[in-house]
Amino acid sequence: MPAIKIQKKNINVTDEGTGKIIVLLHGFTESLKIWTSFSLQLSKKYRVITIDLPGHGKSDSIDKIHSMELMADVVHEVLKKLKVGKCLMVGHSMGGYVTLAFAAKYPGMLKGFSLFHSHCFADTATEQENRNRTITIVGQDKFSYVAQFIPSLFPVEVHKKFSKQIERMIQRASKMEKEGVIAALEGMKIRKDQSDLLKKTLLPVLFILGQKDSKAPHARLWEMIALPAVSETLLLRECGHMGYIEAPNETLNALAGFARKCL
Repeated sequence: MPAIKIQKKNINVTDEGTGKIIVLLHGFTESLKIWTSFSLQLSKKYRVITIDLPGHGKSDSIDKIHSMELMADVVHEVLKKLKVGKCLMVGHSMGGYVTLAFAAKYPGMLKGFSLFHSHCFADTATEQENRNRTITIVGQDKFSYVAQFIPSLFPVEVHKKFSKQIERMIQRASKMEKEGVIAALEGMKIRKDQSDLLKKTLLPVLFILGQKDSKAPHARLWEMIALPAVSETLLLRECGHMGYIEAPNETLNALAGFARKCL
């Protein structure tokens, strides 16, 4: 479908299927293309909307800092233009941070949400320092950063198995403008801790976690999944950060089952 204009910028969207609505949000340096196979299956029963977040995929950057709240506002405007009332929202990694910001600002639009290899905690001081170093690196050599970052999302022992997928992800991410990469890093660096939101929400929450996820705050994950009043957890023992690639059947089935309950 044609790009949607938000703040005079193009936001790339797909809208497939009919019925109750599932919104899928990708992670950092990804695009809506990560959801192609999931959307194909889920759109047989639901209306599935995927969105390239600002500065990612075919969407324009909007500001120098893409805060999670700014990106949640963009998602909200897209959904308003598509005449979406209520939906189930699924966010992978950074998309989960955006989902939490959306849940904080627009809870009345949600029937439930899923944090897919994501979490509710803010960056620690050390993590913020690491973000600043990464921003400097991206400004100097974006491709070298992407070529190092994306393989790190997978356990080392599966790099060979998923070499084609890793290479495809690197090639797609390398097409991003460095301004979009930096704006997302700046936004993640200042994101809020959303533990209180998870504790107070009455919406059902699905957590999908990888036991070998190098990007997860493992010491605090059990604390997180105990916060919501209503939640489910899929823990993938042999999985890293990329369950939609590493365990596609398990993660798709978990989302489909959660959708049946929420919608």
